[in-house]
Amino acid sequence: MLLNREQSGKRWHLRPDGPPKVTGQLQYLTDMSSPDMIYGKVLRSAYPHARLVSVDTSEAEAMEGVYAVLTAKDVPGLNRFGIATPDQPVFCEDIVRYVGDAIAAVAADSPERAMQALDAIRVQYEELEPLDSTDAALAPGAPELHTHGPGNVLHRTEIKRGEAEQAFASCAYVVTETYYTPRQMHAYMETEGGLFVPDEAGRLNVYAATQHGYKDRMQLARIIGCPEEDIRVVSSPIGGSFGGKDELNVQPYGALLALKCGRPVKMHNSRKESVRAGLKRHPMKIEMQTGISREGILQAHRVRITADTGAYATLGAPVLNFCTEHCMGPYQIPHVDVEGVSVYTNNGLSGEFRGFGGNQAIFAMEGQMDRLAQMMNMDPWEFRRRNLRQKHDPGPLNQQILPTDGLSQVWDALDRSDLWQKQLHPEEDASRAPWIKRGVGAAIAMHGAGLGYGIPDPAGGRLSLNAEGKIEVAFSYEEFGQGLVATLEIMLCDLFQCHTSDLSIVIGDTDRVPHSGSSTASRSTTMAWMALQRLQHGFRSRLLTVASEISGMPAENLMTGPRGIWSKVQASPSVTSSSLVATYAELVQCGEAKDWIFDTTFHYPTTPDHVVGGHYLYTYAAVAAEVEVNMLTGETKLLDTRHIVAAGPVINPMGYVGQIEGGSVMALGFTLTEDAVMQDSRYVTCNLDTYLIPTIKDIHTNLEVEAIEDLPEGDAFGPRGIGEIGSVALAPAITAAIHQATGVWVNRLPVPREELTKAFNVFWPEGVKPS
Repeated sequence: MLLNREQSGKRWHLRPDGPPKVTGQLQYLTDMSSPDMIYGKVLRSAYPHARLVSVDTSEAEAMEGVYAVLTAKDVPGLNRFGIATPDQPVFCEDIVRYVGDAIAAVAADSPERAMQALDAIRVQYEELEPLDSTDAALAPGAPELHTHGPGNVLHRTEIKRGEAEQAFASCAYVVTETYYTPRQMHAYMETEGGLFVPDEAGRLNVYAATQHGYKDRMQLARIIGCPEEDIRVVSSPIGGSFGGKDELNVQPYGALLALKCGRPVKMHNSRKESVRAGLKRHPMKIEMQTGISREGILQAHRVRITADTGAYATLGAPVLNFCTEHCMGPYQIPHVDVEGVSVYTNNGLSGEFRGFGGNQAIFAMEGQMDRLAQMMNMDPWEFRRRNLRQKHDPGPLNQQILPTDGLSQVWDALDRSDLWQKQLHPEEDASRAPWIKRGVGAAIAMHGAGLGYGIPDPAGGRLSLNAEGKIEVAFSYEEFGQGLVATLEIMLCDLFQCHTSDLSIVIGDTDRVPHSGSSTASRSTTMAWMALQRLQHGFRSRLLTVASEISGMPAENLMTGPRGIWSKVQASPSVTSSSLVATYAELVQCGEAKDWIFDTTFHYPTTPDHVVGGHYLYTYAAVAAEVEVNMLTGETKLLDTRHIVAAGPVINPMGYVGQIEGGSVMALGFTLTEDAVMQDSRYVTCNLDTYLIPTIKDIHTNLEVEAIEDLPEGDAFGPRGIGEIGSVALAPAITAAIHQATGVWVNRLPVPREELTKAFNVFWPEGVKPS
C-alpha cells in the first residue's frame, strides 16, 4: 500500500495538536509560567577533566535578587542520577569529568540576574589531561574516570558462534573494513527545561520534558530524599526528544531550587547549554571482516565495536547491546565472532538516540554486503536475497523471534520498484555537466522493538467512562511530536464507532495515569493496541449492560456509537436501522465512579530465550536512494527515496508517513552533514550556526512510503511502532548510491567531501576537466 492521500485508500486523521502547533498557539512545558516565579541556571565546568579545589559561592549569595545558590552539600538525598547506572553527579564534589558537569545552581529574579550570579561563583580547579578518545581511555596506565571500572570500560558484549577463524580460511572472498560514525545531536526544537512548582501540601509539581515521567519521579525522589508520591511529573506536550530527554537534564536543579526557595522555578537551557550538557548519538568505530563462499553465501563474520559513551553511563550499555545484536543485519551467518566495548572518556555524553545503536551497525553491515557483491560481480540486491533470514530462522542472538514474512516482502517490493530499476539500468543525461554524477543504492534492515530480554518493560493502561461522560484512556506515554494522541483517537473511534468529541486522552501525568511504560523503543503503538484489546470487552459489556437496564432492551441488540449507546433494529435482511438509547453522560450516572474504571497490566513481549537484550518483535525495511554528486565540491544531494516498511497494520496514515519522513531526514543529517565535533574534549560545534542539520532545501520532495501490513495469522501483537525504522537504513543506501555514482567506497559518516573530490580525475574526458 502506497501511503499518500490519493493512493492509500485510508482516512487521514487530523492531528488534534496539529493546528495549535502550526499556528504557534500550543503551550510547551517550557512556555509555562507561574505567579511569583523565579529563574534557575546551572554553573557547568570550565574544563573537561579537573579536580575541584574549592567552590566559593559567597559573592553570588550576597547579590540582590538571588534567592538560592546550591552545591553538592545541599543535596539532601542521593547526589547521583542515571536511569540504568546512577553515576552522574547532580553536583560534582571533587572532580569534573566533562564540560557539561554541574558545579552549582542558582535561582534569581530574572535569567540575567541568574547568569550574573553564576559569574560571581569562584571555582578553583586543578586541570587534568582529558581522555579525549577511546584509545586514550583504554591505553595502559590511563587514569580511571570511575571507581566502579574495570579501567574505563562501561560495558562489554560478545557473540561467539561456530568457528570463525577456521571459516575465514575457507572463504572464497573476504572484505575487511573499518567504519566510523559521528556524534550526532538530537537538535530538538524545544531545548531542555521546565517549570518546578512546590504546592501548599508540600508536594512538588514538575512540568518538564521527558520520555518517562515515572522514571523521572523515581530518580527525583532519590535525589530529594522523599517518597515518590510527593512528586508529580507532567511530561507532555514536548517539542521533540528522539531519546535526548529520556535521561534527567535540568530536573534535579529545578526541583532542588524550587524546594529550597519555596517558589516556582523556571529553567530553560539555551541552545549552547543544550549542546554542552545534552546527550548525543554514540560515535562508534566498527571494524568488520566478512567472508563468503564461492556461491556468495555468508560464512564468517568478525566484528569489533568501540563506542564512546562519554563521561557517564546514561544508557551506553543497552545501546551497545543493541548495536551488537544488529551488527549481523538480517542475515544468516553460521560463524560469528563479535565483541563490543563502551568506553568512558572526558567527551560529551552519549546516550539514547533514535535507532539506539542500530544506525551505526546497519551502516557498517550493509556496507560489507555491497563490497562483497562487487567482489563477486553480482547484483547487490540479489546477493542480499541469497543470505536473508527465512521466516522461521532464529534472531541475530540465536534467540526465538516472532516469525513473519516481513524481510522477503520488503525485499520483493523494492526489487520491483521503479527507483531500483534505475540502478540496474542507469541512464546518462547529456545535459548534465560531466562532473555531476548520479547513482542509486539500496539497503535492508530488521530492527528490534521494545527494550529486549532481561530489562523490565511494563505495559498496560486504563479505560474508563469519566465523570463528564467521555470515554477516557490513560497511559504513561508522552506526546513529543510522533502523533501518539491522534493514533489513540483512531484506535478508540474504530473500537467504539464513536466521535473524537466522545473521547478524553490522558497521557504524561503521573498523578492521572497508570505506570504503563514510556514512549521509547518503538513500542507505544503496540502497547496501546494490546492494552485496548484487553480492556475493550469488559468496558463495552459494562456500557451495554447498563444501557440495557435503562432501556429494557436486550444487550445483544445494542451497540456503542457516537454520543452513546444505540439500538440495532433489523428492518430487513439487508438493512439495519438504529436509534440512540442512552448517552455516555447518562450512563455514567448509574453506579459509582469505580464501576466505570478498567485497568490492565502486562509486559511488552520478549523472546522466551534467556538472551539479555534479545528482541522478539522486529520491524523490517528496505530503502532505495538516488543521489547526485558534484565531483568538484563533493556535495551530495538526495534526489529520491523509496521506503518500504513491514510493521503490521497502519493505524494512522498521516502519523506513519510523518514518522518515516522525520526519521529519514534525521538519517540524512547523520549521513551527509551532522557531526558534533570535539577537540581536546571540548565542543567545536557549540551551536546550530556551525552544526549543519538538513533544511527544507536539503529535503527532496519525492519520498515515497510503501507499507506492508500483513501479519501472521493469529498475531496477538498488532501494529508495530515505526518511530525508528525510517532512520536506520538510509545511510547505507545513500553511500551505496555514492559508490555507483563515483566509484568511491564511503566508510566514514558524515560523508567526507574531500574523499569524493579526490576521485574527480577519473571522470574527466580529455579537454573538459575544469580548472
